[in-house]
Amino acid sequence: MKTYPLTENDFSLIDEAKRVITTFYEDDRHHVGAALRTRSGNVVSAVHIEAYIGRVSVCAEAIAIGKAISNGERYFDTIVAVRHPYSNEKNRELRVVSPCGMCRELIADYSPDCFILLEMDGELQKTNIGELIPLKYSRES
Repeated sequence: MKTYPLTENDFSLIDEAKRVITTFYEDDRHHVGAALRTRSGNVVSAVHIEAYIGRVSVCAEAIAIGKAISNGERYFDTIVAVRHPYSNEKNRELRVVSPCGMCRELIADYSPDCFILLEMDGELQKTNIGELIPLKYSRES
């Protein structure tokens, strides 16, 4: 997988995702926060919405993308998600997590050049969404 050097802006984006999930964390409601930097430099953050019936839950990345689009942003630079541990977990560390498959599809649909921040083998990495969803279906294919 091709990776890119992390920048100060990337670490700031991680800090924003941590801030939003720390602020709004609730057991069985919100345990993932995401932050999205648009190409214009604006940062949008959101928490995921958990439901008792899993299929109606909405990921933080999807909500951040929706907020950005609703604010007139169309082009995205970088996105990151951070997981807050549940209150009964012993490890209280907030961790950067990889986007789920549906979020990978959504990110690639709306911004095929978007960078993703994730943790692999205990290290923060930066890659392009295309690396996480190769041979993606598109209207052009």
